[in-house]
This record gives sequence, structure tokens and C-alpha cells, in this order.
Amino acid sequence: MQVVFCVTAIWGCLLIAPAAVGQQFTISGTVTDSETGEVLIGATVYAVTLDKGATTNRYGFYSLTLRQRDSLSVMFSYLGFEPQVKKILPAGDLLLNIQLDSQTAEYDEVIVEADRLSPDNIRAVQAGVIDVPVRMIQTLPAILGEQDVLKIIQLLPGVQSGNEGTTGIYVRGGNIDQNLVRLDDAVVYNPNHLFGLFSTFNTNALNDVRFVKGGFPASYGGRLSSVVEISMREGNQKRFGGQAGIGLITSQGTFEGPIVKDKGSFIISGRRSYLDLVSRPFVGSNRQNTYHFYDVNGKANYRLGKDDRMYVSVFRGRDIAKYVDASGLGYNINFGNTTTTYRWNHIFGSKLFGNLSLIRNNYFLEIATVQAQFFSQNFSGIRDLTAKADFEFYPTPTHKVDFGFVAMDHRFRSTGFEGEVVKDLVIPAFDNSNIIPKSSNEYALYVNDTIDLTSRLGISAGVRVPHYTTVDTSYTRVEPRLTLKVEPDAVSSVKASYTVMNQFVHSVPSTTASLPTDIWIPSSRITQPQHSEQVSLGYFREINEGSFETSLEVYYKWMRNQVLFKQGTQLLGYADIDQELTFGKGWSYGAELFARKSRGRVSGWLSYTLSWTNQKFAGLNFGRTFPFRYDRRHNLSTSGVYELNDRWTLSSTFVFTSGVAFTLPTGRVFSAEGGNLYSGLFYDYERLNNYRLRPYHRLDISATYHFKPERFKESKMVIGFYNIYNRLNPYYVFLDVDINNNQPIGKQVSLFPILPSISYSFKF
Repeated sequence: MQVVFCVTAIWGCLLIAPAAVGQQFTISGTVTDSETGEVLIGATVYAVTLDKGATTNRYGFYSLTLRQRDSLSVMFSYLGFEPQVKKILPAGDLLLNIQLDSQTAEYDEVIVEADRLSPDNIRAVQAGVIDVPVRMIQTLPAILGEQDVLKIIQLLPGVQSGNEGTTGIYVRGGNIDQNLVRLDDAVVYNPNHLFGLFSTFNTNALNDVRFVKGGFPASYGGRLSSVVEISMREGNQKRFGGQAGIGLITSQGTFEGPIVKDKGSFIISGRRSYLDLVSRPFVGSNRQNTYHFYDVNGKANYRLGKDDRMYVSVFRGRDIAKYVDASGLGYNINFGNTTTTYRWNHIFGSKLFGNLSLIRNNYFLEIATVQAQFFSQNFSGIRDLTAKADFEFYPTPTHKVDFGFVAMDHRFRSTGFEGEVVKDLVIPAFDNSNIIPKSSNEYALYVNDTIDLTSRLGISAGVRVPHYTTVDTSYTRVEPRLTLKVEPDAVSSVKASYTVMNQFVHSVPSTTASLPTDIWIPSSRITQPQHSEQVSLGYFREINEGSFETSLEVYYKWMRNQVLFKQGTQLLGYADIDQELTFGKGWSYGAELFARKSRGRVSGWLSYTLSWTNQKFAGLNFGRTFPFRYDRRHNLSTSGVYELNDRWTLSSTFVFTSGVAFTLPTGRVFSAEGGNLYSGLFYDYERLNNYRLRPYHRLDISATYHFKPERFKESKMVIGFYNIYNRLNPYYVFLDVDINNNQPIGKQVSLFPILPSISYSFKF
């Protein structure tokens, strides 16, 4: 009954609104880069005379329906490009494709005015959405010079980072598995390299990055906390070219060009670390020590006609590590992601756009450890097949309806076991083909209606209905989504949102293993879907005619059916992992401040988060409430880019956070019994997360020198310093014994001192 009511109400708005409008005509088309032919996502289309506008979607498509009149001027603009103004004499619906040129200095003021009048964080109904400029990702300083999209997202309000140097993101009190990370619509289950030190996304292959942390439209589902939507570049439709680069850790290359000029293009981008190659001459004969990672992105697209376009996107990332020491310690690690996306775009008319996607993705993690004569092995994997259809309907310039469906087939495989090494400290070969998979299916229908009811009042109302089924049970949920926007004046708005989300797949972190042994499991009769409800209220304001955008948001989020292993559980070969889990609830609340300057020679942002996050599990901490590990009271970050001249660009990042919570035992007991990797030492814990590490802070700086050698189109050299003032930030604390009084003491381990970096790249 709830579903019927929600859908009826939304489509009632859809039918009533167009009826109140007089004679109309529609302008539609695509906006692209004139140099490469690639689409411009989020470009502005603005009817100056009528003060009406629209933006392009993820495929560069726009639709703008206007009242009939003798003539009007329409401005097309995109940050960093020269705006175009077209004079239109309406004589019915019009198809108008626009190519924008890269900007020159004399157009700066015009672009500022065009963007100020366009829909933005003030006028858009959606709340909790931040577009992350790829230019900033490629300019801000990075650890060891490796540019990283997820590390930039860590600098945004509402986001807590994981351990130092890692790419983990914890959004508004959620766990790391509660983030939906998608690359060209394909889910990436583990978007990390080198235990989280770098993400798997090569920034040279990226076109657009959008981060959503609240007020989720109904098109998103399956996770509780956030969406990271990443779109790959399409490749140059005009000419062949590419770029290459080398840094301290990796080398990378990109090649792109037309399949058929102005009709189709391709791009291939790859990156590989080479520490294993450099270290080979120095590795002794009595040990093996190797680690390398790589990722490859590829994409091709072809325009079948004026209304149809096909896309194929592929991605593969892999980490391989091995270490065996003569003293009896060793490990093997092998994990990676593979995704393939097939998409078909079709323009059904000037007001309706559709996209059909077929997606396959696979993730696996294999870990084996050996100590003395004992070993332990663990495997976790998930394979998805997905079919989805998404439609966008534009009845009027102030009205948009999104609707569609998705169907997913999941296959989960996980196991673990231990034993005694027979000889030579060699871990037995692991055959994962014999693991019996757990199967489940996930379906969802959604509709979302966004409409400006008046010039100062807008609403986005939607509903998503997911249905999940597995061998022993099934779940159907109703997820209402509602956002209300009020504009007190032309430069500010107030937005309130309410969102319900459900999550049917879970990554369960191990509380005992030191290596990354998180495993993915499906919902079942015992492990119920995770559930969250979130409310938020925000004030958004632009300053200095749109040169600055600011926001202050407060939120409260309730989470149920959170999943953790029972205290002391080891990842051994359990036939039913559900029996080893404990379930609880969590809640998070706080305030987030954000200020950003996107134009001019100086750009950047300031972000501050004040938050509290707690959890409660019946099977942990004696049923008492305890703080979430990444419950940081204060989180401040600033990022800035200064274009000194046409050759030098300077950038910096400063981060300050309160210390994370961690569990410190109050005693320990030795046992002579046992005979496996984990037995022999037992710790006594009074409560979870009973201590906090010291506050964390650091300053990173970098300088980029641009030049044009004769043989290359463009080159740049980047010199950077991570943690410039050499702060010894806490990574973890371990217990030791004071030799003077034989009492236990805690000792801090710091991971990264000041780290210089240098990299060189060129385009051809």
C-alpha cells in the first residue's frame, strides 16, 4: 500500500505540472569539447531572457523546454571553456548540439556571470552532493606523488579517513563497506592498491567524479552511507594522442584516438608499480620478497546514429605480494577487481533519454600466512551480473523525472582453514574452484520526481523498492526519498532531506587479523539487511557573485543490523559464517561546514566536521555502547591551488583530526596449550575502544612546472612533500613491558615521516 501511494503521488505531480503550461517548444542535444569530442558532464544551458536553465547529464545530454516566443538567446557554458550564445527563432522542437572551446583569459568574467546564473548548489534541489573537479585531483599534493581521487574525497565534510595514508572513507558514521563505489556503473568492491595506500583509479582515465552523502535520489541504492560515481573518459574523437609519466612508485601511460573521426573513439590507460623490479638485484637467495600492483582501464564508444550510442568499458586491477623469511614468517596476498560494462544510450525524443547497461564485475581476495610450522589461508570472492535501465524525462525546465529498474545476480565464495606446514615453509596450493558459492538475487524499481513548484520552492520526491532473494529467505523493502528546497533570496537556499536505505551485501572486518581479511557475505535468514534512516538540514549560500560557495549542514543517521564478528572469532573454515557474527545498531550525528572557491588563480576549499558516532552490539562490549573506531570529534582540512603564472602551479593540503578510538587490553595471560597460528597468548579486555590515539595533523605541499619541449605537446614536472614538518602521527599502539619495573606500557608506532616525491609526465 505504501508503494502504491508513493508512486501515485509522484506521477500525479508529473501529470499535473505540464498541463498548467501554455504553448511550448523544446531544445535538446549534447554539449562536447571541441578539441576532443568528449562530452561535458554538468555543462550549463541557460535561456537568458526567460531565466530558465538546465544541465547536461552523465552522457552530455540536455533538454530545455521553454514558452513559445519570437526569439530568445541561449547561453552554453562550462567551467574552463568559452561560453557560446545562440540566438534561436523557435519554429518547433530543435536539436542543437554544441561544441565548446577551451577558455582564454579574456573570457573569465563572462564565465563567472554565466555560472552565477546557472543551477548550482544553491538552485539545485539535491542536497549532500559534491562534484570533485578532476583538475584538483591532478593538482593537489599526494603521498609519494600518486594522485588519488579517494584521498581527495577524504578532505570533504562528513568524511573520515582510515589509517594514515590509506584511501578508506567512512561517511557520516558508516563503515567502509557502506560506500557504493561505481566506475562507469560497475561496482568496485575494493578500490585500493597496496593495502589501501593508493586507490585503483588512474586519474588520467577519469572524466567526472561525483560524491553523494545524503539526500540520495531514488536511482541510488544498495549501500547506507555514500555514493562515489566515477565516469571514465571517452577518448579523443578528433586525433590520436596520449600521455605517459613516471614517478617514485609507478609508471603510467594513456593512448587514445578516433575509431571513426567524430563518430567513435577509444582510450586505453595503464599503470604499474615497479618496486619488485628494482629490488630484485638486492633480494638474497634465502628469501622471497615481492610486491607489485597494476591497473588497466579501457573504453570505446561509437555513435550509431543521431539518437543512439554504444559504450564498452573495462577495468582490471590486481595486487600480488609474497614474502617468505628464513626465520619462519611469511605471507602470500593476491586480490583484485575486474569489471566490464556494456551500455546503450537512446534519445527517444527531445524530452526522454534512456540508458541500458549490462555489467559484469568480479572481486576476490586470497591471503595465506605462515609462522613457525603453522599456516592459515583465507579466501573471499564475489561475482555480480547486472542488468539495469535508467530513463530521464524532462516535461519542463523546472521538472525532471528519473525512473528505471535494476536486476543483479550475486555469487559469494568464502572459506578459510589452517594446518601444519609439511616442509620448507611452503604454503600448500589453494584451490578455490571447489568452494560452493552462495547465490542471491537483488531487484529494484525506482522513480524520482524533481520539480520547482515556484521560483523559490523545489521538491525532490521518490521511492525505491528493492527485493532481495536467496535460498532460505527473501526481503522486500520500501525506501522513500524526500528533499525540500526553499530559496529565501537569490543567493541562498535551505534544504531538508529524509532518506531510507537498505544494504543486502556485507563486508565483515576481522577484529584479530593484522592483514586485510574482510570478507563479503550476502544477507540471509540470520544476517538481515542493514538499514539506515537519515535526516539532514542545510543552509547553502553563494558569495561574491558565485565566486565562493558555502554550506552548513547538520544530520542525524540511525543504522540497524550492523554486522561484526563475535569477539575472538578467527577466520577458519566455518561452514556457516552467519553463526560467527554478532549484530547491532549504530547512530551518528553532527555538523559539517564547507566553503569552496572554484574560479580565479586561487582555488580550493575548507572543510570542517563536528560529529559523534556510537555503536551497540549485544555480543560485544558486554552489550554496552561504545564509540565507533573512526569516531573523530573534530575533522578539519584545507586545500588550495595557486596558479602563479603559466608555468608554475603551487598547491597545499592541511589536515587535522581528533584521535581515533582503539581497544587496549588491560592484561594478558600466557598458555602453554594450543598448537596453531593464533594460540598461546590471550589478552584481557574490559571494553571496546577504551582509548584514543593522539590527534593527527600534517601539511603537504607541491609545485608543478609546466613546459613544452619540442617533441611533446605538453610536459610537467611535479615536486612534492608529504608531511612537510615531519609530524610523527600515531599509526597504532602496541603493548610492551618496561624492563625497569616489569609493567606493561603502550608504545606508539608512526608510519610516515616527511616523504619527498617527484614525477614527470608528458602529452603527445
